[in-house]
Amino acid sequence: MTGETYLQRLLASMAPQLLPCVHVFATLAPGAAVPDGLDPVMQFREREGLTLIVTEDEAKAAGLAGTFRCRMITLDIHSSLEAVGFLAAITTRLAAAGMGVNPVSAFYHDHLFVPAERAEEALAILRQLAAESSG
Repeated sequence: MTGETYLQRLLASMAPQLLPCVHVFATLAPGAAVPDGLDPVMQFREREGLTLIVTEDEAKAAGLAGTFRCRMITLDIHSSLEAVGFLAAITTRLAAAGMGVNPVSAFYHDHLFVPAERAEEALAILRQLAAESSG
């Protein structure tokens, strides 16, 4: 099953969904095991260690220092991993509002981690971008 590649259709149909939890980014030393009870929404291995995106509550319970309190917005369209310009258009629009974003592309969807205190604003910006792209 391949995802959508046409930029205009991706933007017009992205249907952003704001998840309720606050997430944080945390890191573990190289070779360290993920603590029991953690269910990371993402993990990525770098030479400096393992980056985890977990709920803030899970991080606290595991004694992990989390950084970047954020909310996750899922762009509810099956985007192709080969799509060109989709995240660039989105991050450019959020940057114009002075908002940092950490995007993650997974097999079916793209996910945005935006500052927790600006999540509703980010959602409104994305909905406006979708409306503009619909013609």
